[in-house]
Amino acid sequence: MKQVLSVLGATGSIGVSTLDVVARHPDRFEVFALSAHRQVAKLAEQCRRFRPRRAVVAGPDEAHALRALLADMPALDIAHGPQALVEIARAPEVTTVMAAIVGAAGLASSLAAAHAGKRILLANKEALVMAGDVFMQALRESGGVLLPVDSEHNAVFQSLPAGFVRGLRCSGVRKLILTASGGPFRALPLDRFAAVTPDQACAHPNWSMGRKISVDSATMMNKGLEVIEASWIFGVGAERIEVLIHPESTIHSMVQYEDGSVLAELGNPDMRTPIAHALAYPERVASGVADLDLAAIGRLSFEAADFARFPCLGLAYAALRAGGTAPAVLNAANEEAVAAFLEGRLRFDRIAAVVEASLERCPARPVHELGGVMEADAQGRAVARSLLQDMAGVLS
Repeated sequence: MKQVLSVLGATGSIGVSTLDVVARHPDRFEVFALSAHRQVAKLAEQCRRFRPRRAVVAGPDEAHALRALLADMPALDIAHGPQALVEIARAPEVTTVMAAIVGAAGLASSLAAAHAGKRILLANKEALVMAGDVFMQALRESGGVLLPVDSEHNAVFQSLPAGFVRGLRCSGVRKLILTASGGPFRALPLDRFAAVTPDQACAHPNWSMGRKISVDSATMMNKGLEVIEASWIFGVGAERIEVLIHPESTIHSMVQYEDGSVLAELGNPDMRTPIAHALAYPERVASGVADLDLAAIGRLSFEAADFARFPCLGLAYAALRAGGTAPAVLNAANEEAVAAFLEGRLRFDRIAAVVEASLERCPARPVHELGGVMEADAQGRAVARSLLQDMAGVLS
């Protein structure tokens, strides 16, 4: 049977890579719905190629523009807004949801897919960072399936024993090792961080990503969020998740076992590999990625993670240990700080300061339902915005 897909965030880098893999296997995959925020022209091209039944955009202006571009496709149902995203995530026709909307904006639709028992290809790490307990409980109750798409978590998933069940003790696993390239500033002198520009921060040496995720990679907040995500996916505490700098981005992550064995997943730095793995699991299909040539790479190198250089990584570990609402506040404050940096209102080296101060002003409290998660998100954003305004003279 064909998998019937809704691709949430179709015009972003993950969405584009997903559709590239889908196009290679028309016998396996059918596109039911595509969503985009404001890239209407790009979404229109995708609609023409994949002929979905539904398309969702940010607002009425974008919906009107998309309809004008696709006037010759009157059968296409065009909708807009967060509720429309929820509807295409839980539509009964859909078997598989690619959750690739960046940031907190992707939480509601990802959670809707979980409640509906869908097969979820999760690229939106914020769903677990913000609402891990709520999300995993929804999957347990609905019988939904979570397949990680982030290259690191997908690599861990591939390196775990067949039939792995959440909880590492019974699988003989000692720890998970998430690799990180170190981003564009791995060797940049610390006294030059204050002068980093948005374009420099978005110039990742190995991966092609959106601007927000690229900045998170440059601060290593992205890796911190992945640590939190890994704790929920694999049922493991912070003390058993290690981050290791690996500039070549060839080893995507590793699993160390009690007997001393370390299993790793290697490949070229191309997101089509984990996407193809998740789409076809438990089978394997061609992804379009070039074969890995280890002789051409020549060598693989590693460094310990430098928490002084990348304080956002330490803040993420602290939020994971604090639990409750702390990860949601961390994510919210980081989104506000990164947006301010990209808009030229905040220095790169002060992003962590905004996040740290926000965590201090928003003590962690238990949370077991979506309303509490959203309250924590709103509080974190409000505090971060206040800090950005009050401390403008110091942080800009």
